[in-house]
Amino acid sequence: MLSETETLNEFRAAGALLEGHFILSSGLRSARYLQCARVLMDPARAARLVAALVAKLPAEARSVGAVVAPAMGGVIVGYEVARQLGVPSMFVERPGGTFELRRGFTLEPGQTVLMVEDVVTTGLSSREAIVAIEAAGGRVIAGACLVDRSNGKADIGVPLTSLIALDVPTWNADALPPKLAAIPAVKPGSRAA
Repeated sequence: MLSETETLNEFRAAGALLEGHFILSSGLRSARYLQCARVLMDPARAARLVAALVAKLPAEARSVGAVVAPAMGGVIVGYEVARQLGVPSMFVERPGGTFELRRGFTLEPGQTVLMVEDVVTTGLSSREAIVAIEAAGGRVIAGACLVDRSNGKADIGVPLTSLIALDVPTWNADALPPKLAAIPAVKPGSRAA
């Protein structure tokens, strides 16, 4: 199992622990950003991180029928979790603004699902993905993510296991600390704010 320091060192080594002024997918602002896409670029690093996450999952979450992740951020980590669990990997996407299963992906009625994200901040994307999974017939019994930016505060409606939980302060755009307000904001994620 990886410690918090070892996990953050993996992000640092990949150039994935960023500091500055970031616009999160929730619209909130932050001075730190963990770019999971960069840490997942290296398949060996991705496998190590996901193995540590899978080792933390409760037994029930390791015996699901499928793993479903929200696109874009969750696709790689969801695939690797599914590969390590030996179950099918699928993803939901937002072609019209609302998550749905597409591309011929189907779930059996009542099939147990582990919903996997890269990062959870407010839990909104996770909750939206769970609604779509359940609308497609799945039964989400747990969630998992590499990084829980809420430090355990986000409620996604099911138990959430994270590789690392961080307390990273966030602010509304109109309530920034002066030091952050002085830095130009960038949007490194995959979803419009």
